[in-house]
Amino acid sequence: MKPRSEHKIMDLILSVAKADERIRAVSLEGSRANPMAVKDEYMDYDITFYVTDIKAFYNKPEWVIGRFGPALIMQMPEAMRYPCGDGNFNYMMIYPDGVRIDLSFVREKYLDNGEASITLLDKDDGKGFRPAMLPPSDVIWHIKEPDELFYYSCCNNFWWCLNNVARGIARDELPYVMTMLNTWVRHELHDMMAWYVGTQHGFELSIGKDGKYFKRYLAPDIYARYAATYSGSDYDDIWQALYVMADLFHELALVVAAHFRFSYRQHEEDGMREYMKMVREKLHYI
Repeated sequence: MKPRSEHKIMDLILSVAKADERIRAVSLEGSRANPMAVKDEYMDYDITFYVTDIKAFYNKPEWVIGRFGPALIMQMPEAMRYPCGDGNFNYMMIYPDGVRIDLSFVREKYLDNGEASITLLDKDDGKGFRPAMLPPSDVIWHIKEPDELFYYSCCNNFWWCLNNVARGIARDELPYVMTMLNTWVRHELHDMMAWYVGTQHGFELSIGKDGKYFKRYLAPDIYARYAATYSGSDYDDIWQALYVMADLFHELALVVAAHFRFSYRQHEEDGMREYMKMVREKLHYI
């Protein structure tokens, strides 16, 4: 089924809002409001309804279904095990044509946090929930330049956490190994890669959530090495990916250090490489 056009979706959203006096304003957030985001058919419609009576819309899926139609699947974070508890309510829905709408009902006046946001409807002409807005931008997502402590902390934690990966392999604890490598260690690698991108292209840009735009800014050979840091479940593959990750981090960290005139503590890297070698050699004797 072909997804509905953006025009039809927006018409539906606004018609629902206009028909209910308790909904005073409507805004669009997320990638569709971000002028720098890559546009495609998989983008969500991140919509906020500003309402005078939150209770009328709180945990009322039948109200949403009655106006937007039945979804293939719906999630209501505030009705699940880890609610935010801020008094607002969110419905996330994927429809049979593939369209996804994330609809939030908010009871307080909009507070500008720098995220791209577009006012679609304001029944109170800027005197209610939605004040006059600046043009949308992605400045909030731009790469943040590190200070030396932040840079050092990234380096130290990257190398330190590799000891947990090595020990997990030695103990045959695959879930722990993969979580440690692809959550804790990769997080530090992503920070270093972001700073590296900034040194090459300037810091007034975004690498996207979880580095989804890395391919846009990295040289093909560097991106290919980054892709090789993702392994299968075989421990030999994991060791190979681990060393590719270590070599890549080392190279990028030196570039970032030179750019900002930071000190890179090579002895910490050397120490962890020695420890990993020790663990791996022991495994070969078992």
